[in-house]
Amino acid sequence: MRYGFVIDHRRCIGCHACTVACKEENQVPLGAFRTWVKYVEKGAFPHTRRYFSVLRCNHCDNAPCVAICPTVALYRRPDGIVDFDGARCIGCKSCMQGCPYDALYIDPNTNTAAKCHYCAHRLEVGLEPACVIVCPERAIIAGDLDAPASPIARLVAREQVEMRKPEQGTRPKVFYVGADSSALTPSLQAPAPAYLWGQRSEGEVDLVRMAAAVQALEPAGDGALSRPVYDAPHAPRPWGWKVSAYLWTKSISAGALMMAALDRVMQLARGDALFDTAAAMVALIFLALTMGLLVWDLKRPDRFHFVLLKPQWRSWLVRGAFILLAYGVVAVLWLLLPAAHHRLLVVPALVLAAGAAGYSAFLFGQAEGRDFWQSPLLLPHLIVAALIGGAASLVLVGTLTGASDTAVLSMAGFLAVALILHGGLLFAELGVTHANTDVARAARLITRGAYRTRFWGVSVVVGVLLAFVAIVLVPGGMVIGALLALAGLWVYEDVWVRAGQSVPLS
Repeated sequence: MRYGFVIDHRRCIGCHACTVACKEENQVPLGAFRTWVKYVEKGAFPHTRRYFSVLRCNHCDNAPCVAICPTVALYRRPDGIVDFDGARCIGCKSCMQGCPYDALYIDPNTNTAAKCHYCAHRLEVGLEPACVIVCPERAIIAGDLDAPASPIARLVAREQVEMRKPEQGTRPKVFYVGADSSALTPSLQAPAPAYLWGQRSEGEVDLVRMAAAVQALEPAGDGALSRPVYDAPHAPRPWGWKVSAYLWTKSISAGALMMAALDRVMQLARGDALFDTAAAMVALIFLALTMGLLVWDLKRPDRFHFVLLKPQWRSWLVRGAFILLAYGVVAVLWLLLPAAHHRLLVVPALVLAAGAAGYSAFLFGQAEGRDFWQSPLLLPHLIVAALIGGAASLVLVGTLTGASDTAVLSMAGFLAVALILHGGLLFAELGVTHANTDVARAARLITRGAYRTRFWGVSVVVGVLLAFVAIVLVPGGMVIGALLALAGLWVYEDVWVRAGQSVPLS
């Protein structure tokens, strides 16, 4: 049994009855939508035509929101419906990043995520979803796709149907008949800062203007086939500065103990307190900041313990939490045990430091709605970021605490090498041909769009070039170079997180 929908756009008149019925049936709050109607227009006056697209959760067979949810708040039922348990939701907004269809929102009354659940409460008593029974044209057909005799199965078998973003591999179960492709594909729509019958929030307008400027830079023009004239509001950038800061503090924490463990392996400055105690203290302080930022960013921080007590093990948010806890234990042991015993901790420290630095690559990889974050270079880039954060922080701490010249110079050397690697990865990630239009536009936002000043001016010139020059060529410039490297790393992490969320999903 696999319940799904067919939206027959040969019949749809764009009346919004489905939207109103859904809001009433499920008590959807003002400003939020589980199903909504988007209008687009094609052509130039007077030869124009309007197309409707009814958008909602696709109840995917391979639902990325289910995989990324850390607490089993989202789950796929045996009948194929992707349902939601608000009592388990911690408001991490991961599901919003995982969904390629922009189908989830944060309920302002409960501070938990919500979405279409196929009116499962009605289905269980033999009723159809509210949107189906209210549609005056019977343009919405619901039913079991696995039942060959059902109207929906016969319609899918008989008609030419479309799906939204089939290339994502989510196997969506909302099919469209007679829909205009550009109405279903945001990358084929010209950005619209205003609508005739609706207003857009300041955050949305900001994103639209950024997208319009980037599309104007494309070699073949903006490639738009239609222009939106009405749409429901959408949350701009669910993850903000706290997530950027979490990546930055985690890089410093993981890198600090990584540097201490590498010192034990390479025997650069044996017996120096910078690696015996100070590195572990830096690791623990920034680990605490990292975990504090993660909890602070939750919409329901009172439920943060659900990640540990009610885990969904496929989610890298859960796996990452346990990696961070294990890393914290090793850092505490490094701090408390005599230096003679550190050799026993070298391998666990290196493995867990790399895990703490790199697990976010798999977490962002599960955010399948954001194609820009799917780069195979993200894992090595996070490891290099940890080398920069750890080496730069220990240069500063070593200088302040009077560590030996050998210890500080070794960290400066690591930092210089890491900056070269960082610069090379920036070019490899942003300066090459990209997998699809959305990735190319996000990259262009960084290199030529709204974020170009911060990226080129701070991340590249200040954070890489000037930092490298200060470390290698300026006598006594290691401290300045370390500060510049940390500043450049922070700005890049922030720009990277923002750009990935600046391309519209619906």
